[in-house]
Amino acid sequence: MKILKFGGTSLGSIENLNKVKNILKSDYDQKIVVCSAMSGVTDQLVSLSENIKLKKTKEIALQLYNLKEKHVGVIDNLIEDEDKRKKMRSVLSQIINEILDLSAMEYSEILHSKIITRGEALLTHIFSDYLNLVGVPNELLSAEDFMWVDNIENPNLEKVSKKLNSILRKKTNIPLYITQGFICRNKEGDIDNLRRGGSDYSATIIGAALGADEIQIWTDIDGVHNNDPRYVEDTFSIPSLSYNEASELAYFGAKILHPQTVFPVIDKNIPIVLKNTFNTEALGTIISNKSIARGIKAISAKDKITAVKIKSSRDLMTCDFLKRIFEVFNKYQTSIDMVATSEKSISLTIEDTDDLIKIQKEIEVYAEVIIEPHNSIICIVGESIITDKKSHKLFDALNHISIKMISFGGSDNNISILVETKDKTSALKALHKNLFLIQQEVMI
Repeated sequence: MKILKFGGTSLGSIENLNKVKNILKSDYDQKIVVCSAMSGVTDQLVSLSENIKLKKTKEIALQLYNLKEKHVGVIDNLIEDEDKRKKMRSVLSQIINEILDLSAMEYSEILHSKIITRGEALLTHIFSDYLNLVGVPNELLSAEDFMWVDNIENPNLEKVSKKLNSILRKKTNIPLYITQGFICRNKEGDIDNLRRGGSDYSATIIGAALGADEIQIWTDIDGVHNNDPRYVEDTFSIPSLSYNEASELAYFGAKILHPQTVFPVIDKNIPIVLKNTFNTEALGTIISNKSIARGIKAISAKDKITAVKIKSSRDLMTCDFLKRIFEVFNKYQTSIDMVATSEKSISLTIEDTDDLIKIQKEIEVYAEVIIEPHNSIICIVGESIITDKKSHKLFDALNHISIKMISFGGSDNNISILVETKDKTSALKALHKNLFLIQQEVMI
């Protein structure tokens, strides 16, 4: 059994849907295909949910109309037979009417999740029917029936496995299943979601629950690149990464992977292969428990980072001071990325600032707090990077950049540097030149 995940860009047009169809036809292994919503649809649904919250009825009606027309256009361009078009439009109308009914309800977080996960339902109904019509037999599975993860951070794989295997045992000799990514149920059984980009995570949860042979994640890029190609020229894809290396890159901003993607499969040793829907011949990147080479492999960056500098204004012992600080952040479930300490002060970084004002007020009772927004964490990743002889070059490369914080040694696989976001692109380019390009020129 293989698990294949296709993202919104891969499914974002008639041409692309046909590319995915051809990929599926060329692979004869039994597989489950996990689909995102069409490109842009989840953003539309998030906006719709916000308008439901604000009770903007005119905007809601217009957005539902646009959503329906977008998918009707897909049906009309995919399907030639008018009777089959009518049948597919009927299913589409049912889902749109479900969203309409939801829009009349009182806003809640559960309602929000129900709204924003409808994009995957719209796409998978259309795509499954289309595949059956063009000779790619498949069956549609509803992720709501088996993706009972209980806890998003630590999914209940045993529960997902039990429910999914129970469904699959009732369906025999089916080579291909289509299902939705992103959507799940929480421990109360309510509809929830795996956060933005969560279809990758859906694929690895399903793969781990079934003990799949391989998980393929199809995107619009040739695997994980050694730097961010949106900001840096001459990047290249990395043939292989260890689970740890991939985790670090994803957590610190590599857009090709959801940050939690690799966690479900690490203990089960299931390889994840990143492939390009638009360049199927490219080797892509294999993520596994094997580390092919040591040393610096890649660079990623995470934006919207806020630095918090805290200086004790009382005669507190260092251990008590740190304990009280971390207790406050834990109270508000605010994760900390980087930390630097001295006897009476601590500097740290956070991404989630929703409760920052409350945190600041609590800490200011016994300490001075300075908030510095608009920062980026640049993460340099590689197996045993701490002992790599080239690691010192990154500091030479950044001698023109104001570095605000360094995390060196917290993990054997990464060095993290905090810079102002305005300096991020310059830093990425300088690191790329000094760590990769100059080395290649010397080898040539």
